[in-house]
Amino acid sequence: MPKRILRVRDFTDESPRLDVFLATKIPELSRSRLHRLIKEGKVRVDGSSAKSGSRLRGDEIIEIVWADEEGDQIVPEPIALVWIYRDNDIAVLNKESGMVVHPGAGNRKHTLVHALLHEYPDLAGVGPDERPGIVHRLDKETSGVLVVALNLPAYEELQRQFRSREISKSYLALVEGRMPRKEGVIDWSIGRHSKHGDKMSIKTRRPKKAVTQWEVKEELPGFSLLTVRPLTGRTHQIRVHLAASGRPLIGDARYGRIKTDVPCPRLFLHANTLELTHPTSGERCVFTAPMPPDLEEYLSRLREPDNRAKS
Repeated sequence: MPKRILRVRDFTDESPRLDVFLATKIPELSRSRLHRLIKEGKVRVDGSSAKSGSRLRGDEIIEIVWADEEGDQIVPEPIALVWIYRDNDIAVLNKESGMVVHPGAGNRKHTLVHALLHEYPDLAGVGPDERPGIVHRLDKETSGVLVVALNLPAYEELQRQFRSREISKSYLALVEGRMPRKEGVIDWSIGRHSKHGDKMSIKTRRPKKAVTQWEVKEELPGFSLLTVRPLTGRTHQIRVHLAASGRPLIGDARYGRIKTDVPCPRLFLHANTLELTHPTSGERCVFTAPMPPDLEEYLSRLREPDNRAKS
């Protein structure tokens, strides 16, 4: 079986354990698998073997080599996808809530990548083995527009556009309460939570700049529907910024609270537009995904007179 080498040069938390750090960086490998690889000497830090509990200082070079096991192979699956646009270079789709983008710990099947490889068998090799064609992600519960690169030149160009922030995204987000103004900017750095490493937070020892623009689209009884534009691409950025500002997303069990007077079926966050430069033609393109029926129905319930009387 082929072997791969992954080099990691930075981390966002202060002095994490080697095994914890690797688990966050390589989610497709289970924690037990990582422990076994470290014990077998397959993981080297600055050229030397290390222990699972070794603390990282920063700026190390970590080399990890592993052979693909049978369970690691991605078997294409015929999963229906909702396409917005397709050509020879890119495919744009409307990802449904509940779909994981690529395989990781606890999600080895039924991901978007499994569906893409069924539709595009030649996609294998366009980027890392476990996430071919994937140049950005949406959280499992987040629905909306997502672009996939179908060949290596398109992959590299879209990655460049994301790095240089030439790609613009906007989301529809429903939050608790009224916003203090009609529009604003949240400019709080984000990193791994200083105590809870599985969460992102503005309370971090390794902050990275994060900027989010928001604008009130509609005011409802006890809620605000926002148009949100992340100007940076930090993990869970919109969810963390809105929660830290005292206006958590409706249905966000991780950073807000799940229960409301009118229960929401899921996280109310939908990526409704994506603007990019086509990697081959150079044309500026805007792709949109309408609000999904479950969120539209929830808004309709909030607009009913009985709910307005509660405000």
